[in-house]
Amino acid sequence: MGINESFWTASLEEAKQGYVERERDYLCLLCGAEVEKGIIYPVDGALFEASRYMRHHIEQEHESVFAHLSGLDKRLTGLSDHQASLMRLFYAGKSDAEVQAEMGIGSASTIRNHRFALKEKERQAKVFLAMMELLRETDKASTGSSTGKGKPNKQAEKQREAGPSEYAAVVQKYFPNGPGHSLARIPRKHSHRQIVFQEIANRFAPDKVYTEREVNELLEAIYEDHVTLRRYLIDFALLSREADGSAYWRTSQAGGDGAEQEAMTDRKQELKQLYKEVKSEAGVYQIRNKENGKVLVASTMNIKTMNGKKFMLQHGSHPNRELQNDWNELGADAFEFEVLEVLEVLENKDDSSFDAKAALEKLEAKWVEKLVPYGDRGYHTRKQAE
Repeated sequence: MGINESFWTASLEEAKQGYVERERDYLCLLCGAEVEKGIIYPVDGALFEASRYMRHHIEQEHESVFAHLSGLDKRLTGLSDHQASLMRLFYAGKSDAEVQAEMGIGSASTIRNHRFALKEKERQAKVFLAMMELLRETDKASTGSSTGKGKPNKQAEKQREAGPSEYAAVVQKYFPNGPGHSLARIPRKHSHRQIVFQEIANRFAPDKVYTEREVNELLEAIYEDHVTLRRYLIDFALLSREADGSAYWRTSQAGGDGAEQEAMTDRKQELKQLYKEVKSEAGVYQIRNKENGKVLVASTMNIKTMNGKKFMLQHGSHPNRELQNDWNELGADAFEFEVLEVLEVLENKDDSSFDAKAALEKLEAKWVEKLVPYGDRGYHTRKQAE
């Protein structure tokens, strides 16, 4: 049992609910499953919108957020197996006497002592979190964050003024195969760490907005613990991101004069706006069983929602039960998703008489007629083609 890396950057409220909302989907913090927005998910005769379906996923796959977290390795929870078992019983609403009887230890007063010990641990955790927050703020103040008046931090400026020979020596030490290659280790010395992460930040294009996946792929090629690299880049104000993690970009702290930084900022805003305005494509696609050649033809106003259908199959909730049964038996590797044809909706957007939904139905009917996905050839029935 593990946990998704996004859990560590989520807020306490998000961690408690077990998922985060992003621009186009919901992400499960426990396993990384994604539920796309804009899709209605059928579950046992009911219809769930995306956020409700994510809660259903957590209930079905993890029992509850508490159950999943309490089952994590003690290196992550800081709890002994004994403490984790006690907390599960407390969470179930058991009285001290019931817990004592079920655990077979001591007496009811012993259980009360355990409750007290857990409350002490909670208080210690609060103190530790407060100290870490203060430490993080101190790190930001000393590594390039701006002051309240918008003036660069003098200490950060001094650190960035390391001479060319010192900078090159540090880069050579921690990137032994040369700039642009992998990082040997993260420096302990703060000034060296500053140089190393400046070097890493330089690998991000100054005029590009990255998705979280693109950031992770870039950092994974540099160092195995890409999550730590990403956290330092954010803390050092070398990389910025949207609150929901949907977009990342290199900040002006990573270099450049005033005019260049201003142009970079304008370009960032432009790219972010374009990122949000990406148009969806309607079309017809097929889910093909590679073992027997049977297909299911379906249409959608947004081709990207094919991933939502895959998610439904993975969790046993696809409405076509024959397809679901084959998926359960053969596994995901036995199936492929393929776009058959895209409906050119955008070319007709100025035509008020154009009915995209009707056009999409005709396009789907054309492919059903062409492929004849009935009986041994498909998952459709003669009475109702999905």
